[in-house]
This record gives sequence, C-alpha cells and structure tokens, in this order.
Amino acid sequence: MEKLRKMVNQIAYTPPQDRLRTLSTLQFSLIPLLSLASTLYGFALPLRHRLYHLGLLHKDRLPVPVISVGNLTWGGNGKTPMVEFLAVWLAALGSSPLILTRGYGGADEAKMLQRHLAGTPVKIGIGANRANTAACFLKRYGHITPCKHGDSDFEKHFSDNKQGNCSYSDQIGVAILDDGMQPRTFTHVLSTVEIRKQHISLWRDIEIVMVNAMIPWGNHQLIPLGPLREPLTALTRADIVVIHHADMVSKKDVEAIASEVRKVKNYLPIFLSRLMPLYFLKAGNMSCKLALMDIHNTLVLCVSAIGSADSFVERMKKLEPAYVDRLDFSDHHLFQAKDIDMIRLRLRNLQSEFAMKPVVVVTEKDYDRAPEVLKHLDPYEVLVLCSSLQILPHNGNTEDSFKKCLWQHLEVSNKV
Repeated sequence: MEKLRKMVNQIAYTPPQDRLRTLSTLQFSLIPLLSLASTLYGFALPLRHRLYHLGLLHKDRLPVPVISVGNLTWGGNGKTPMVEFLAVWLAALGSSPLILTRGYGGADEAKMLQRHLAGTPVKIGIGANRANTAACFLKRYGHITPCKHGDSDFEKHFSDNKQGNCSYSDQIGVAILDDGMQPRTFTHVLSTVEIRKQHISLWRDIEIVMVNAMIPWGNHQLIPLGPLREPLTALTRADIVVIHHADMVSKKDVEAIASEVRKVKNYLPIFLSRLMPLYFLKAGNMSCKLALMDIHNTLVLCVSAIGSADSFVERMKKLEPAYVDRLDFSDHHLFQAKDIDMIRLRLRNLQSEFAMKPVVVVTEKDYDRAPEVLKHLDPYEVLVLCSSLQILPHNGNTEDSFKKCLWQHLEVSNKV
C-alpha cells in the first residue's frame, strides 16, 4: 500500500507533458482508473454544495464564530501550525478557543496540539463529525454570549475576559476547524466524501485557505488523479489565503501563485508564512532541548511521514549539517517493524560510507504519531525538530495586519 501511495503521489504532481519520461509502465496503467475516480468525484462534489445552497441539506451553526483552516490539496500546507497560531493568539486575548480536529492517522496532529497547548485555555475536540464534537464541548463548558448589535470592540471584549472581569473564563469563545481532509490515494476517496459531508455541514464564519508554495496545485486534477480536493474555483469561498513555505521559493513563484489566486477571486487578502525552526528535542528525553546549531557538521538522516517532506529536508539543509540523507513515507504513515529495519539499514550504510555516526531527525508529527516505535532505533540518536508558524511581511501585509483582517471578519459575523 505504501508503494501504491507513492506512485499515485508522483502521478498527481507530474505535469501531463512530463509523464512519458518520468512515470513507470505500472503508473501509466493506473491513470485510466484514477481518471475515472476523479471524474466521479468531480460530479459528486458540486452536487452536494448545490444541495446545501438550495437549503435541501441542513448546515449546523455553532453559537460561537467558526474559523476554518483548510487547503485545496492534500497535506503539507501548514494547516495545523496555522490552527495552533490562531489558538495561541486567541487564548492570549482572553478567549477559550475550541479546536475541532479529525484525529486521522494516529491522531498525530491532535497529539502535537495537545502537547503544545497544555496549560492553556485551549480545548481540543477530536472526531470526524465536527458538529457533534462541538456540541459535546459546548454542553460541558458553555460559550460566550454573542455581542449585542452594535458592540464591535471585540478585542476589549476578550481583554475583559482575560483580566477576569467576566465570569465565563472557561467558556468557549471561538471554534477553530482543523480541516484535516487530506486524501492521498484512490483508496481514500470514498471515505473522503463522507468526511467532507460532515465538514461542509458545519457553518464557517471565516475561511482561511493554506497553499503550499513549493507544490501549489500539482497537475491541476482532482483526487485521486491529482492532488486537488476541490477545483481552484473553490477559492471564491475563501476569506483569506495564506501561501505557506513562501521562504522556500523565489519571489517570482510567490507572485505567480498570488496571481492565479486573484484570477479566481480578485482583492482576496493574501498573506505569506513559513515554518520557523526553533530547536531540537531528544526523542528519548523530551525535556532535553538542543540548539539548532548543535546539528552543524553532523551526519543527518531525515525520516518523515508528512505531506511536504521536501520542505522539512530543505530546512534541515539550511542548518548546515555535514550531509543530509532522507527516507520519506506517505502522510500519516504508521511506522511498522519493517520500516524500522529499513531505517536502521540506511543508518548503518551511512555510518560505513562517512565513517561517522549519523543522527535521525524527525518532525514533531512523526514523533507524536509513534514515540515508542522510535526508541527501537537505539543506539542511534533521534532528534525532534520543533518549529512554529510565522507570518512573513509581504507587500505591506504583516502579522498585525493578518490579525486585523481576522478581527474584521469576526466583526461581520457579530457573534464574538
């Protein structure tokens, strides 16, 4: 199954004109099946949206504002780091945000968020049906009553709560929808339709769409033939677009992506972001923190099962280790004993070739998905790269203007 996923992923990100020289015979044999599945998916997608638009299907509306963080393609778009960024910001303002996440693939993203946000007022609800999950949390904790008509000073409203001037400090103020729908192969299409059904049945007040600057749209085809979960016309529903990993590509590439977005919806606010490395943690002792410079002149093997392994590897190279090798698995892959054997073999080969002991570096998602499994790599050291999302200045847009833009949308919803 892992090999099939990798083959389909390569098809999805290979332009049609390059297929002859890059794809195998087996991959070519898969294209008709993938094309048929994409066509069927393409028919079903707008039909369901139309039924909601006509009111024939019901949308649940929460008594608090809902900020949706999503993406049009599968994986590696910075969705979960953005969710954490929003939750930390809202909590600092005195809100008690509720993150609604699907918990797919070993719930690695949910576990990472729980670890990062422990000790904060942020709550994390895990479940495919976001409306039901939210209802349980709202029943348990209650929610902040929406502002009366004409009351628009939202920041003061949150600050009063933060300073203890209100009695609902533990009540939920905002829900953050961690989109979490990242189908990767044909085998995920049917389950994706069901998850999308539960997702679009929940009303969103703000739609943030994350775009991976390194591989924005792939071959422009819908899943599973391509990486698009929806056509680019879905950007008409977006309120904000964030181009992630913008520091990993040229300004020309960033502007090309922004231009393509504006062709769909002009005047759409576009911001840039990056995943900023902070430090390393030792997988065997997560209380032990190492500086980024400690990796300098070290032999590194990057092991990851994330949506954008290229960005992870490239960031590691910028830290200037002696040499960087890589082993990539599909997004959310659950490491098995045979995977550990493969990693150990690669480590032994590297040690033999370079005459120095290599270090394994993984992402936080990979660690939180299988912390016990990584212990089987002993005696090789395993480090966890810790990072956080940062809004980059671009064309007058900054982190402050990003937050201001969000507030303006919250004011329109008139619910905080």
